[in-house]
Amino acid sequence: MAGYGTNEDFTAYASAAGYVIPDGTEEIAITAARQRGSLVIDRYERYFAGTRTGGYQQERAWGRTGASTYYGEAIPAGEIPVAIINASYEAAFLELTNPGSLSPVVTGSATVKREKIGHLEVEYSTSSSTNIADLVAIATPVVTTIEGLLWPFLVPILPGILVV
Repeated sequence: MAGYGTNEDFTAYASAAGYVIPDGTEEIAITAARQRGSLVIDRYERYFAGTRTGGYQQERAWGRTGASTYYGEAIPAGEIPVAIINASYEAAFLELTNPGSLSPVVTGSATVKREKIGHLEVEYSTSSSTNIADLVAIATPVVTTIEGLLWPFLVPILPGILVV
């Protein structure tokens, strides 16, 4: 599977943003991070307008057909907006420097409220919810830079109107 963009463009984006790719990072690690970063962006697919240009067999959520921005600007079929690629680069950098950080594993059966290691003791904030959707929402990090890049491509969610 390929992530959005290219390794070269990712490296240039990271440099321009002032991010430092750790010395000795191999090309394969950058490719893997871009893949994981793209998967993070694809989680938003249900909020993107249009459909996958290549149908259900298309690997990524973008390019799309019938997509438009929040403001109604049409996006040409199959095109991947630069902001989508840049959002995937933001996610890829986080994944490169902290693998798995954007894809937490959540189990509803057990949570740690307090943890003591030696003289250090930490008490975590806990939720009283046992609903797995709530636990996933609590555990999933929100990266404001990614959210900011994606919002112009998200479909506004309007409340339903019931006509009787």
